[in-house]
Amino acid sequence: MNQSSGRGPNRPRRPAETRGSSRPGKPSDRGGSKPADTRGGKPAETRGGGKPADRRGGKPADTRGGGKPADTRGGKPGERRGGKPGERRGGKPGDRRGGPARNRDREERTVDQQTYDGPPIPDDIAATDLDRYARDQLSNLPAKLADRVARHLIMAGLLLDEDPETAYAHALAARARAPRNALIREACGETAYAAGHYAQALAELRAARRINGQHLYAPIMADCERALGRPTQALTYDTPTTRNHLDQTGNIELTIVIAGARRDLGQHQAALQLLQTEPLHTTTRAPWATRLKYTYADTLHTTGNTHEALQWFHRVIATDPHHTTDAPQRITQLEHELGISGEQQD
Repeated sequence: MNQSSGRGPNRPRRPAETRGSSRPGKPSDRGGSKPADTRGGKPAETRGGGKPADRRGGKPADTRGGGKPADTRGGKPGERRGGKPGERRGGKPGDRRGGPARNRDREERTVDQQTYDGPPIPDDIAATDLDRYARDQLSNLPAKLADRVARHLIMAGLLLDEDPETAYAHALAARARAPRNALIREACGETAYAAGHYAQALAELRAARRINGQHLYAPIMADCERALGRPTQALTYDTPTTRNHLDQTGNIELTIVIAGARRDLGQHQAALQLLQTEPLHTTTRAPWATRLKYTYADTLHTTGNTHEALQWFHRVIATDPHHTTDAPQRITQLEHELGISGEQQD
């Protein structure tokens, strides 16, 4: 399947990466040491974490001066705090923190309440694992709130590639607690984009930009416009002001998306000329180089330059040691179109 510029392997680098730091929810990784692997850890114990039969120090047969055994506050034998016999802390018989009754309670919570709760967070996820830049952005929040938000952001970063929907749910839980924080809105936009919710991603990144005035979201916002079928609107993000505020990587990412918008509009030659203004012949193996060369090769193919496109797909492979694109398949396809074998191409 062809992977046109802008999304897939060529989607713009995420805002936090363009900034130069790790993504908002990614634990810091300094000196080559990776944080403890939390994927698959046990969920945090729900609301309190005490043992099911914990009676907070009361003795089973505390009669308080001759009262009936276990008769507390005038209730019937075996009744605890006004409940029915055998009931534990207000739940129904047999309800022990997490049983069917508790699950029903969760199902009965409103959508907003469930969003606020968010997905469970493993016990070994600590707020201190969050990247220092991201922690600084949360410094204006109360300590306890910042800790919870940080843990949700860490989970959003960890799950972004393998489970973007759950990553988005974690980001939304953070937003429910601190909606006016630019970093959190950025995380919501990034995870929504990864999950394919382009309208939501665009709205979140616009909110982040209103809060902090940053231009670094331009590439991903322009690509959201493309995904929503608005390539002409995507072109409006390519302005001198935006270009001046982006670093080299950000500018290249924006060029890739704008070239994709030109192709969406049928302006293939214009797309090709725009890509030629970037360092196509770089020897770096940075991710942006792979995306740039792939987009150029794909655009060459759409303009009928099949032989040249084949050469550039080979160059993509040379800069893509982790095989993040379908360049090998594209090479096979083009060789078939040209009626040549790999040996002949070599």
